Parts: sequence; structure tokens; C-alpha cells
Amino acid sequence: MNTSTDRIKVGISSCLLGAPVRFNGGHKQSHLCKTVLSQYFEYIPVCPEQAIGLGTPREPIRLVGNTHNPRAVGTVNPDMDVSAALTAFGKTTAGAMTDICGYILMQKSPSCGMERVKVYQDSGHTAEHGGVGLFAAALMQAQPHLPVEEDGRLNDPVLRENFITRVFAYAKWRELLSSGLTLKKLYEFHARYKYQLMANSPADCTALGRMLAQSQKERLGVLATQYFSVFMTALKKIANRGSHTNVLQHLSGHIKHSLAADEKRELQHLISQYRDSIVPLIVPLTLLKHHFNRHPDAYVAEQVYLQPHPENLSLRNAL
Repeated sequence: MNTSTDRIKVGISSCLLGAPVRFNGGHKQSHLCKTVLSQYFEYIPVCPEQAIGLGTPREPIRLVGNTHNPRAVGTVNPDMDVSAALTAFGKTTAGAMTDICGYILMQKSPSCGMERVKVYQDSGHTAEHGGVGLFAAALMQAQPHLPVEEDGRLNDPVLRENFITRVFAYAKWRELLSSGLTLKKLYEFHARYKYQLMANSPADCTALGRMLAQSQKERLGVLATQYFSVFMTALKKIANRGSHTNVLQHLSGHIKHSLAADEKRELQHLISQYRDSIVPLIVPLTLLKHHFNRHPDAYVAEQVYLQPHPENLSLRNAL
């Protein structure tokens, strides 16, 4: 396991780590969070409901009213309204946790759920599309670029890979800022992330390149803020087989003059198989890495896309 100084700080709902803080005194321990990701994440556990003074066990709360601005009240005693307390704690937590690079929330929770949380109407039925937990809503509003995901959604291999890619990118950005940002370092950062950005959002990748090309018109601090906003927005978009295939073809272009005819055919065959959903991304990518090990390319060697997260997590095996 990595040491705490190597691991990335990530906020998390306490119950996902096995803490008995749920309304019934139980927990919702996540094997992925507790056992797998803990090798790379240093967790900062939080239970908003407990933090605002609700005991354990306690009367459950639920969301009621307007899905865009619901209230959190007791299921037995609706006069127990903890809406303001949860929202205030979310804002406080966001302001205090300035060193985290991501947050993992408990799904469906009236405090922590990030989407499709049940919102009850006067009729007793739930609203069609649901809402957002009040703590989660305040947190995400206060830190709009922070990678945030629910434990349930992390069971989806595509969403899991996207979230973890963003967490590591967020951490790299923080390292860049702490090293003393210069225009040269910003150019280099963008160059390293070019193919990753191309996979997630070709349009945003182009826009960021254009932004840097016109950078002389902006102060560095303003430019960095604008860049980071588009950068994290781009990475949140889900890469697909088409965009990954485009990146694989760009990478193969760097090495085409170094490969024999049969090696080129094999590489193109695997890229086509990936595009057609026959093999996962890791298959053509592994062959590309093999060729670049034999025929090094300085520009490609710096590309985050080749390994945006620890290889041991095997996140691309199911893409």
C-alpha cells in the first residue's frame, strides 16, 4: 500500500468505510472503496447527518417538496426540518476540505445522494426524476470542478474509470500549482494531457489549445482559472470507442515508420477490433505500449493517456 503522503486525499461518506453511522446503526461498507481504492486514496470520512447532531440510531429523514429545492425532514416527525443545517454543513465542509481531490458519496441518501434521490410529494408519491441530497448539493455547488461520484455508480466500469481519471488529474493540477505555476509549465501540462482530452472531448481539447495560443492576452492567474474550468469539464465527459479509436490512430501515427508491414497490420487489426467492440481498450493499448518500448518517442512517453491511473486498478480491462 502507498504511504499516506503518496495517497490522494478524497472525501467519502463514512458509512462506505464501514462506520456504523446510518440511521439504523448500520453501515454500507463498499469493498471497492475500503479495499481497492484505499491503496491510492487517503480518505477523509464524513457523515453529515451525524455531524449536524442527529444521533445513531435516529429517526430517518427524507426529501420533500420541490425537486429543485427540497427540504429534509423527519419521516415520523415532519416538523424536524434539518434542511438548513445540512446545506450549511455542506458549504462548511467544501470550504474546509480545500486539499481533497475528489469525493465519494452514499447513493440515494437524502443528505449525500448526488442524483435521483427520492423526493416525496404531498400525495405521498415520489417525484418522477428525484433530487439531490442537500449536503451533496451544497458541496458540488461550492466546488463545481471537484470530481464527485456515488458508490453505486462506481460499479459501472466506464463511470469508475472516468471518475478515477479525474481524481488523478485534479491531483496533478494541484501539484502544478504548488510547484509554482508558469506559462511554460501550463503549456507542458496541456501537452501531457492532449490525448486524454482528445479521448474525452475533442472539441474541448481544441478549445483549450486555442486558449493557450492566445494566452498572451490574459494574466496567468486568470488564464489558469479559465483553463482548469474547461479542463475538468472536458474530463467529465465520457470517452467512447470512437474517440478512443481516434486517439489510438493518432498514437499509431507516431510509430508507423518504425514498424514492419505485418506489425502495422496487426496493430490496425486490433484497433479495428476495439472499435467494433470485439476486444477491450487494454488490448490495442498494450500492443502500442510494447512498440513504444522498442521504439521510444519522447512526446508520446509524456502522454497521460497511456496510464492516467495506476495500472494495478485494471480500469481499462472492461472499456
